[in-house]
Amino acid sequence: MNSENLKLSKIHPNIKTDPFRLESYSYELPLELIAQEPAAKRDDARLLIINRQKDSIIHDTFKNLNAYLPKDSNLIINNSKVIAARLLGQRSTGGAVEVFLLNPLNDGYSFEVLIKPLKKIKQGEAINFGGGITGVLENKNERIVRFNQKDLINHLKDIGHIPLPPYIKRQDTPEDHQDYQTVYAKSLGSVAAPTAGLHFTDELIKKLKKEGQQFFELTLHINYGTFKPVECEDIRKHPMHTEHYSIKALAFESIRKARQDSQAIVAVGTTSCRVLESVALNDKLEGSTNIFIYPGFKFQMVDHLITNFHLPHSTLLMLVCAFGGYDLMMKAYQEAIKERYRFYSYGDAMLIL
Repeated sequence: MNSENLKLSKIHPNIKTDPFRLESYSYELPLELIAQEPAAKRDDARLLIINRQKDSIIHDTFKNLNAYLPKDSNLIINNSKVIAARLLGQRSTGGAVEVFLLNPLNDGYSFEVLIKPLKKIKQGEAINFGGGITGVLENKNERIVRFNQKDLINHLKDIGHIPLPPYIKRQDTPEDHQDYQTVYAKSLGSVAAPTAGLHFTDELIKKLKKEGQQFFELTLHINYGTFKPVECEDIRKHPMHTEHYSIKALAFESIRKARQDSQAIVAVGTTSCRVLESVALNDKLEGSTNIFIYPGFKFQMVDHLITNFHLPHSTLLMLVCAFGGYDLMMKAYQEAIKERYRFYSYGDAMLIL
């Protein structure tokens, strides 16, 4: 791969930045640092440990995570499972069609979709996806496809493709059906993986539990809006996308009690962080959230964060800067680039203490 850099200028260390301005979330990344494949073993990924109190950065591997977690930590994981949301179909004319499932509609048969080539397909036209699955473009303006199978999500394994992010420049493979899921994924509904959790193995989780760390599950189904970059020069004007979440009452009460008992709450991923902070704000254990976390946000539930490295101009990078402190996080990103960490979904991880 060539050394052409991912767009966006590097922040000059002597320029005073404004954390509400979009250009403050730019950084220069060599394209070869964007991971195209997962680590050979999940927990062999590298781990950048950032200590906010000490203003320090340490390098290690993810399998040594427990060496840095506070004793009796509570790790909050997102059990959402990625659906094979990319469908390749054929028109009656023989032309190829690509459909990307976005949001299921209440009738159980229909989805809002992205569809190519939308201009050529007529409203009411049928599309054959194989495996006995067909769909009809019911509403071209709103991009609604009605399928002949109810609860299609449960039938995608045989006909769908794993929707790898656009910065992974290859076709999905059968291995991605497993690699692009956490080992604890169970609740179907996401079109992108909660990537911080990809580094856990069953063995590592068992080891962490044996050493006194607890795990609690929640669900946030990640939708395509997660890939939408912020475009407003003042990031506070960005219209945040909405995602559905849920957490069981017993789990949330256990987490709240643990925090009251001064045990550390560790959000595994920005999605887990967003759910916990949403519930703290609205007191609803299930619903939709469009919470947008950027510098200045007051965290009520999360003490520490495990996360991957995020795209420039993304709401995820802004959340991380809100949590870790803007200056320290941008310093950490430059350190990761210098040390040739692997970035994004299949890349390495960081632990913010």
